[in-house]
Amino acid sequence: MRGAPAINIIFIEKAETAARRGERGIVGLVLKDSTEMKATLFPNSEMPEGLSADNQELIKFALTGYETTPKKVLLYVMDSAGEIADEYAKMLKYFETVTVNWLVFASVKEDSKTADIVEWVKKQRQEKRTVKAVLPSVAADTEGIVNVDSSLFIGEKEYPPGKAAVRVAGLLAGTPITISCAYAPLRDFTDCTRLDRAAMDTAVDAGKFIFLWDGEKVKVCRGVTSLTTVSETKGKSFSKIKIVEAMDMIQDDITITVQDNYIGKYPNTYDNKCLLITAINEYFNELARSGVIQSGICEIDIQVQRKYLEENGVDTQDMSDQQIKEANTGSHVFLRATVSILDAIEDIDLNIYI
Repeated sequence: MRGAPAINIIFIEKAETAARRGERGIVGLVLKDSTEMKATLFPNSEMPEGLSADNQELIKFALTGYETTPKKVLLYVMDSAGEIADEYAKMLKYFETVTVNWLVFASVKEDSKTADIVEWVKKQRQEKRTVKAVLPSVAADTEGIVNVDSSLFIGEKEYPPGKAAVRVAGLLAGTPITISCAYAPLRDFTDCTRLDRAAMDTAVDAGKFIFLWDGEKVKVCRGVTSLTTVSETKGKSFSKIKIVEAMDMIQDDITITVQDNYIGKYPNTYDNKCLLITAINEYFNELARSGVIQSGICEIDIQVQRKYLEENGVDTQDMSDQQIKEANTGSHVFLRATVSILDAIEDIDLNIYI
């Protein structure tokens, strides 16, 4: 058990910084231009040379943020003269090897690559990579895709969903984990696609990320993902960007911390399993104190552990739950966690009686 406090301390530090952390604010911005390049840009970075004025404007959109600026933008510029399939293949291979929270592709619709990106994101998330993408006008029906289906305007200049998606990616990357982007003002724009209340409700229910005009300024309507099909494994909460972001953050924090500080460093004893469980539960407690979650509890998954033992020739019929917990499971640790993530205030019913 020597060194036991270390993993506990790391988990506590992760949780204490969660509410204000910009660590999740990494945008992957994919553009096309005459000059192929990769660059890491920060809010105070100089604009890369050789890019068109339109692309420079899109980079500024990606860096704008919301409550905070994104941590950074990983810029990938594809060769506009190259073969589209090859350029996308190289680009996606690159993003499989870097950490990014929000991917956005300014020309994906024109390149007829939207469906390919949707499938790629789904595959990445199945492999436990928490990447998400902001795409224009696509009914992806997944928590990993935000479907921007509304235009923005500066004066008479229209920014259709493909370009508006870049601004949305920056906004989402700059939204703290404790709040949602609902009604976030976009003061850098002068107008948007205007819908009446019924049309807005219909669009949101269809998993569309849209904007509204409140009479004075442009705002985000609701922070929704494209998920519309609810199942036992993915309930309605997966349609909320805020909740999906919290789930992804928790998964990343636990996975990376366990990989770096636990796996391979301890014998797989019951006591050392309890060490990990205690550390994760302390992480959940700190997240609750920070207002990220309401509650969270981690424990040994007795049902799965019993099944593992039986599959490996152990007769568990007369074994108590405690004996199952303490049984030798080789190199495997079977845990389960139940977490209640806090949503943001978005709906207020106020009845005034006179």
